[in-house]
Amino acid sequence: MTQTERALQQVLEWGRSLTGFADEHAVEAVRGGQYILQRVHSSLREISASTGRDPEDETLIVAFYRELALLFWLDDCNDLGLIAPEQLAAVEQALGQGVPCALPGFEGCAVLRASLAALAYDHRDYAQLLDDTRCYCAALRAGHAQAAGAERWSYAEYLHNGIESIAYANVFCCLSLLWGLDMATLRARPAFRQVLRLISAIGRLQNDLHGRDKDRSAGEPDNAAILLLQQYPTMPVVEFLNDELAGHTRMLHRVMGEERFPAPWEPLIEAMAAIHAQYYQTSTSRYRSDAAAGRPAWPV
Repeated sequence: MTQTERALQQVLEWGRSLTGFADEHAVEAVRGGQYILQRVHSSLREISASTGRDPEDETLIVAFYRELALLFWLDDCNDLGLIAPEQLAAVEQALGQGVPCALPGFEGCAVLRASLAALAYDHRDYAQLLDDTRCYCAALRAGHAQAAGAERWSYAEYLHNGIESIAYANVFCCLSLLWGLDMATLRARPAFRQVLRLISAIGRLQNDLHGRDKDRSAGEPDNAAILLLQQYPTMPVVEFLNDELAGHTRMLHRVMGEERFPAPWEPLIEAMAAIHAQYYQTSTSRYRSDAAAGRPAWPV
């Protein structure tokens, strides 16, 4: 059995303690997590002498995959109603506070949070991960409520919420927690916060452009292209969103060119900017626009 197969098995075994958890959540977490780790492996290797964190440490890798699987599961709990609203509320509170869930059937939440707390290179990252989780859950709730309501957001409101619900901050924070990337210190730098916001906006726009056909077919309104067409039926929304994407990308490159961030942040940001061209195209169950099942979204 390969390391990837062992990791998938461990994520699946952990996921069975979460009501509504599906094999897809584990498969996509391992696929996406592997893509990210492969892109930053050499940089993680460079800093391992100072951090003591091996990029091939299976315990760390499985913990990262489990956090990604959790994000996929939470996304579908909101969008697909995998669990009852009162269960979801209890899960969100437990994950955001780092305590056991008050309801049975969600033991994996406490297991994951306890493991990340124990593995944290810098405990500030663990505290930030809890905060990022609260923001992510709130954004998912807000997007779901808006999509179901009569009043539509403006594009600006949608993008503001979408930056939180794309979950990139959670992904970065978990990587920092596990491999000592000093994200807690970097967050104090305005340029780094700008980079986080720009790459998250890029991720949201890529996600919505890639999934617009599938979302439209499924009657899913929580997509920038669909929202804009509802408000402006004759608008060339794809061209507009591609222009928006290009502009955010240029701004990201300018900031990255003016600032220098320690390894592995440059290849990590580049990997996330390129994810639409690589991971989205190979993930057949969740990301491909022509897939017969699943939803085309990085945790949204």
